[in-house]
Amino acid sequence: MSDRTTCWLLGDQLNTDLDVLDAADDVLLIEAHGFADRKPYHAHKLTLVFSAMRHFRDDLRERGHDVTYVRAASFGEGLDEFFAERATGADDGDDAEPRLRLMRPASHGAGERLRELVADRGGTLELVDNELFWTTPADWSEWSGEGETVGDDEPLLGDDGAAERTYRQEHWYRHVRRETGVLMDDGEPVGGEWNYDDLNQETPPDDWEPPARPTFEPDELTRETHAWVRERFDTWGNDSLDGFAWPVTRGEAREALDRFVRDGLPAFGRYQDAMAGGEPFLSHSLLSPAINLGLLDPREPVRAVERAYEKRGIEPGAYDPTERGGSDAGATSLDDFGSDEAEGDGDAAEGDDGDAAEGDDGDAAEGDEPAPVPLNAVEGFIRQVIGWREFMRHVYREAMPELAEANQLDQDRELPPAYWDGETDMRCLSEAVGHVREFGYAHHIERLMVLSNFALVYGADPAELNEWFHLGFVDAYHWVTTPNVVAMGSFGTDVLSSKPYASSGNYVNKMSDHCADCRYAVSRTTGEGACPFNALYWDFLKENEETLRGTGRMGLMYSHVDGKDDAEWESIRERADRVRELARSGEL
Repeated sequence: MSDRTTCWLLGDQLNTDLDVLDAADDVLLIEAHGFADRKPYHAHKLTLVFSAMRHFRDDLRERGHDVTYVRAASFGEGLDEFFAERATGADDGDDAEPRLRLMRPASHGAGERLRELVADRGGTLELVDNELFWTTPADWSEWSGEGETVGDDEPLLGDDGAAERTYRQEHWYRHVRRETGVLMDDGEPVGGEWNYDDLNQETPPDDWEPPARPTFEPDELTRETHAWVRERFDTWGNDSLDGFAWPVTRGEAREALDRFVRDGLPAFGRYQDAMAGGEPFLSHSLLSPAINLGLLDPREPVRAVERAYEKRGIEPGAYDPTERGGSDAGATSLDDFGSDEAEGDGDAAEGDDGDAAEGDDGDAAEGDEPAPVPLNAVEGFIRQVIGWREFMRHVYREAMPELAEANQLDQDRELPPAYWDGETDMRCLSEAVGHVREFGYAHHIERLMVLSNFALVYGADPAELNEWFHLGFVDAYHWVTTPNVVAMGSFGTDVLSSKPYASSGNYVNKMSDHCADCRYAVSRTTGEGACPFNALYWDFLKENEETLRGTGRMGLMYSHVDGKDDAEWESIRERADRVRELARSGEL
């Protein structure tokens, strides 16, 4: 009887250095493309996913692996073809059942469904831990308190989205740093503080130029893949190769990592929450697509950033990217809402993992001394990876399947047309949607505080918003978007936050230059020409008062709600209704 074991790797497990490959006799890759027939995905996303998978196939073969690559509409059809080939190629008399080994998929229930597909065809599928996450389900259970977690027959979320148990990212983040030793010094955080978020909310001056985006010229295989995508599928967004510069191989991903650590990391912390007109990328790493495809292991960027700090590190906040010895740019913390000066603001989050990325300690060009790396930039980046990315993955595991439909605020409006065509006079929304349409990307503050925030105060259905993110972003997968969009951005559940991340236009005004060039006045709440965010925000608080009053740190904001008289509320409601009417008709 044969002991042959096939390593089956999925399209988001594209790493040649996996331990699971070592014990395999051969490798199976199934390019199941039927999902792209059902919905209009961004053309760059499909090009990236399929090109990366095809390059990975070729890389494995160059390394001596026996690779079966099947293109089919579904995994079931792909397995049919694989099993038929295996039966045809089997030695006479060898009737051993095919044995496959697969790293457990990140998407809820996928592992069990694939195991059933294999069993239905007479084979066996062994599921092993996914090496492309730093922490395991066992690590999470140990931290969260094994035995205290909700059992398999007791869903974590109730029918209304309310969680039986809640989790907080900051607690998890500190635990992981202690366990891994990342950015630790003799059991204490390097620099004496766990979190330097208060140093990471500045906006750049107008004349500051961010580092150039790494570009990778599409090769023949990528061009062929892109042509096939355009011909085969109905897509959304920019369908040309113009602007497509995502890494499609591990080598390109590591080069992008080098570039970020060398050029982007120094300014990343200070400006990581800023938004600037005409600047989609700023100093962000742009590595989340490579990480989520598996081209980079999450340990790589973290260790690379640590190494950069060891070589070039300076005190937190000590590096001025403008090289002017200081900055007069405004700053605001995403958790610093509710002051009398910022009455119009709600509470926002410190960031999501949608832009979590990696970095390697690349060498600067000869004669070009790389800039110093301040501790706040290093800590902020590491928090995105081992804090947010790992945290969201485990919350997703715990809260699914209820998480996908969680909607504790009962919001059910359809997304306005501006999310698809970008046609709106709201400068911030037009910019953010435009970035998604053009590149399949927007950074984490645009995702959270513009795209999700507007949908939240507008009253959009969280599930529809989640699907929109999934279709449009090159780094989006169900396990990524669902906790970020449904729980964090839409407050469909309180499983990972005690308050909605909602804001008036004041936050956008502080963290961007959008409002200065917008036809809407951020200083006004009511009347024609008033910033749509403002009336929608107050109307959102009023409409959801029963759920939100007394929640988390909402007390101060509801003191402002209580301070408004009936006439003011009538004007707010009138303006909010008008904004929603304009948004629905595509005239906002």
